[in-house]
Amino acid sequence: MFTLTPSRAATLRALADTFIPPQPDGTPPGSQGVNLAKLEIAIHAQPQAAQAEFAQLLDLLEKPVLGLTWFGPLRPFTKLEPAQREHLLQSWASSHLPPLRKGFHALRKLCTFLYYGGSQPELPAAWGALRYPGPDAPPVDSPRPLKPLRPTQDTVIDCEILVIGSGAGGGVVAGELAQAGHDVLVLEKGPYCHGCDFTQREADMLGKLYDAAGTLSTQDGAIGLLAGSCLGGGTTVNWAGAFRTPDYILEEWAREHHAPFFLENDFQQSLDAVAHTLSVNTDYPRHNGQNQALLEGSHKLGQQTRLIPRNEKNLDPTSEAHFRALGYSTLGDAHNLKQGTLNTYLATAAAHGARLLPDTRVERVTVSNGRATGAEALHTTADGRPLRITVRARCVVVAGGAIQTPALLLRSGLTHPHLGRHLHLHPTVVVAAKYPHALNSWHGPSMSVVNDTYSRLHGTNFGVKLETPPTHPGLMAMVLPWLSGQQHQSLMRDADHLGSFIVLTRDRDGGRVRLDKHGAPLIDYTLSDHDRANLLTGVRGAAEIHAAAGAHTIYLPHGTLPTLYVQNGHITNPAVLDQLPHLPWKPNHFGLYSAHQMSTCRLGGDAATHPLRPDGRTVEVQGLYVADGSAFPACSGVNPMLTIMALAHHTAQGLKEVMS
Repeated sequence: MFTLTPSRAATLRALADTFIPPQPDGTPPGSQGVNLAKLEIAIHAQPQAAQAEFAQLLDLLEKPVLGLTWFGPLRPFTKLEPAQREHLLQSWASSHLPPLRKGFHALRKLCTFLYYGGSQPELPAAWGALRYPGPDAPPVDSPRPLKPLRPTQDTVIDCEILVIGSGAGGGVVAGELAQAGHDVLVLEKGPYCHGCDFTQREADMLGKLYDAAGTLSTQDGAIGLLAGSCLGGGTTVNWAGAFRTPDYILEEWAREHHAPFFLENDFQQSLDAVAHTLSVNTDYPRHNGQNQALLEGSHKLGQQTRLIPRNEKNLDPTSEAHFRALGYSTLGDAHNLKQGTLNTYLATAAAHGARLLPDTRVERVTVSNGRATGAEALHTTADGRPLRITVRARCVVVAGGAIQTPALLLRSGLTHPHLGRHLHLHPTVVVAAKYPHALNSWHGPSMSVVNDTYSRLHGTNFGVKLETPPTHPGLMAMVLPWLSGQQHQSLMRDADHLGSFIVLTRDRDGGRVRLDKHGAPLIDYTLSDHDRANLLTGVRGAAEIHAAAGAHTIYLPHGTLPTLYVQNGHITNPAVLDQLPHLPWKPNHFGLYSAHQMSTCRLGGDAATHPLRPDGRTVEVQGLYVADGSAFPACSGVNPMLTIMALAHHTAQGLKEVMS
């Protein structure tokens, strides 16, 4: 377990002041804006090996031998002059040694995110310098509509159907089966939040609503993963994009994975059913600044766009407060506009007698004579006490997401050779640009326009989509490359004039989830040459759209910060774009992110290569099902929420017949 000793805390404060140095206008330095208690919580959310690695990194920074890593003075970091500290970090950022690049980015992301993400609410000056108003005051508190169980001692619970996870997969299964009259228990690793619990401050909400307190990443630290871990799961933090699965993807899955039901009417009916329940529509009032830029820039280049369906309702098109609130969907919806499982399928489940138990980590599924019999779990009470929970069930449905589901099945003794493999991430980079006018893209729907021009490159089903991300300052600071404290602060001070497009890659080549010696998931993934080439095609496309939309400076997603300059809609230094493929693209030379994890327990008709049968049953254990994105035969190519829900709905219909 990582311990924040006084010497480590001093090193972290010195690091924060180097990443975010003090400014003449009185903007506080990093050491005053980074809450070290929240940083420690984030570290404790990591596997034990990662905690030990972070401790070793800080201990190295406290030793004189640190100088050998950058050919500098043999002094600890805190004893260096400010310019020397910055030089050391710059040398690590471009080092040929992967551990130094990994260490630099881990420290950079933590410090800049916590500072700009509002980890110290009493220091509003950091936001004022960005002209970021922060979230509106939360609504008046209201009674919680769901009444979870509140055990006070070790407990044994009997049920007919145990559902592990409450997001797009588990929430749908629970609602469908409870409504059909079955006795359902839902276990959720994360907390139950409602209404004003959603402070919509990034440092609070990522720490509370996301797996690993928002710091989940691949083993090499090169790809940051955002995965919901709260009641409602990914649907609580999804950006509200509700894409139907493209027909060509369903055809590929049916053909290549021997799963013909994807082309049958029943699956289309499941897609229709979940879209109806979530009130999916395109009736939002208007676009925010960066979505408008994506729309206009694409059209000027003759490229088509389309509106992104969103799962929101009760929007007042004349309400500026509603428009502003839509920008905070990824941080939880305090205004009850977004229709995730929290206020749809889980509400239905509870109304029909289902029991909900959040704050409960399932350690393993119990199996007897080749059949699932329940689970063993650890519940954390409101006052922090651990309680043992033993569940006895006739059927178990696992829906913990594509990282946690294979980890749980592996901990439970399943050994299928493809379990945990074929991990797809939709690896994503951000192409940011500065516009002559304010965009204020932290307000309004964070994603409302999509450009599919590059989605099927070279006659294949693989390519990229161009969309827009949330742009609150913590996430923005973490994504924008850091060359120096002054350079990064200068970028951030233009935050209201920055627009960002994401290049979301449908990755052909996958990775793997495996276990460490403590049973925690380890994520191995390296972007392949094929997928990187597609990604860079999208980067070029995004830059050209920014230029056509009126941006004057465009920042390309590489640690060296290649920069394009634009006059009258034309890029004046296109050679920078041409040279982009020739830059080093090893892990941590650039920032990669994933909000979509899929396919680690893929279903299909060939039991030798697919851990799940087409109906969601595991090949190895009777009465054990999977109903989440890990069951996808391959990645969906679009935001997977609606596809996960449709697949879970389809699986639930089969379960109704089996359990009747």
